Amino acid sequence: MKEPRVTAILQARMQSTRLPGKVLKPLAGKPLIAHVINRTRQVTPLHRVVLAVPDDTENHPLLALADTMGIESFAGSNQDVLARFYLAAEKFGGDYIMRITGDNPFTDPAYAGKTLRTAIEHNAHRSTLEGLPLGTAVEVISFDALQQAYHESSQPYHREHVTPYIKEHPEKFTIVHTPSGFQSPFPGLRLTVDTPEDFALAAVLYENLYDGNIFSLESVITFLQKNPAYLDINSGITQRPMTSWEGDDA
Repeated sequence: MKEPRVTAILQARMQSTRLPGKVLKPLAGKPLIAHVINRTRQVTPLHRVVLAVPDDTENHPLLALADTMGIESFAGSNQDVLARFYLAAEKFGGDYIMRITGDNPFTDPAYAGKTLRTAIEHNAHRSTLEGLPLGTAVEVISFDALQQAYHESSQPYHREHVTPYIKEHPEKFTIVHTPSGFQSPFPGLRLTVDTPEDFALAAVLYENLYDGNIFSLESVITFLQKNPAYLDINSGITQRPMTSWEGDDA
């Protein structure tokens, strides 16, 4: 059987509402999104990495960074993220599309690879792993499902968050949720960067764990078990609901 082609698309923009410009804020001497890109490159099997950003001058620095790091880029709609995401997939191809947001510098390549292999094994339209902390997981979507969502989605939150239409229609799509095997001792742990508090925790973790190489989710947990006071930094942050039109799109 022919090996499916897989494209990872990282969605990002400079106009984050709660922490503008966060994707270029420095973590351990590199832009936050550079760490996301480097982590994405470690996922297997993966054939192409694309950074998808809004088509305005404020996001030109992100296009420049993609060029510097040797990955593809795509500029599309600011608010209609589904359109931006789908059109990028259409341009660069791929039987499966891995969705990663640019504000997740703890995306774990090992678990992302497991998500991808599960999607391929089950011929899934959408595949995720359950039980991972917020900000460490990915979604894998078949191109056919993404195309259908693009043409059939109608609600504003469908267009902003890319996959709600697929999640809301299990009668149309094969959706696979697989246990990750990861057991977190910290329910509610946030390892995404939406707010200044989230970034402050990320900065602490990168300062202590980053040595130029990618560190694992398990390393993060081990550090926090030894230093639990750091958990208070962003413990009061509430995640915005999927149906909100005010999401950050990284």
